[in-house]
Amino acid sequence: MQNPLKTVVFPVAGQGTRFRPATLATPKELLPVIEKPLLQFAIEEAVNAGAENLVFISSEDKPGIATYVGLPGVAADCHVTVVNQPEALGLGHAVLCARDYVRDQEFGVILPDDLIFGSTGCLPQMANARERNGPNLIAVENVALEDTSRYGVIDPHHTEGSKISAKGIVEKPDPKDAPSQLAVVGRYILNTSIFDRLATQERGNGGEIQLTDALAGDINRQGLTGYRFGGDRYDCGNPGGMLEATIAYARQRADLSETITRCLKTAA
Repeated sequence: MQNPLKTVVFPVAGQGTRFRPATLATPKELLPVIEKPLLQFAIEEAVNAGAENLVFISSEDKPGIATYVGLPGVAADCHVTVVNQPEALGLGHAVLCARDYVRDQEFGVILPDDLIFGSTGCLPQMANARERNGPNLIAVENVALEDTSRYGVIDPHHTEGSKISAKGIVEKPDPKDAPSQLAVVGRYILNTSIFDRLATQERGNGGEIQLTDALAGDINRQGLTGYRFGGDRYDCGNPGGMLEATIAYARQRADLSETITRCLKTAA
């Protein structure tokens, strides 16, 4: 790894209501794509980015997370910390809960719901592309205009290769107000200065402490850059996206590609 990112934070406190009744017993992040839990994909991506310190922001209602990440071999040789988020106050608050456990000036954040398949993982791509102590770096991709109300969206300023400098970012804008169609997806490399901003951040959309709002407030001091990653993203926070990811993963597998192709032909 040319530019290792040593600490990665995983916000995993969500209740997974769209996957009930399964998530009444199993954390959403441990639901499998074939035989591999969503969270395992995220852990392996972090390790491939050079991570040595993994911080999981969970909930006391999800003891299965701590049990899983404590199993031998799950997190390689990384140091693992599990922190319970005391209230469901959003992504920004979840990231803030990691403050005492981040050892470096910069750290990564992976949302396991966003499963990204590519020849190189999304976070390793970002780690190699980042500037040390440079702008906060966030993964972005183009979405349909009507879908901008589901994402944070950047206001682009200048593009150079895969990087897009941003002059602003807004949380879940109405399509008619969206500054672009460049939506933020679940990978971030943040400077620890974001913790100061999150600690004083007022509640925003949905009454939650929004990471997007903190990034917007930190632009003048830290800067913000979008990163167009290579690979295909699947939104596994909903059943349709999980099904798409399962089919895509099966097609990659030499032992399953013929089976999934046959099943799809039969279904058609």
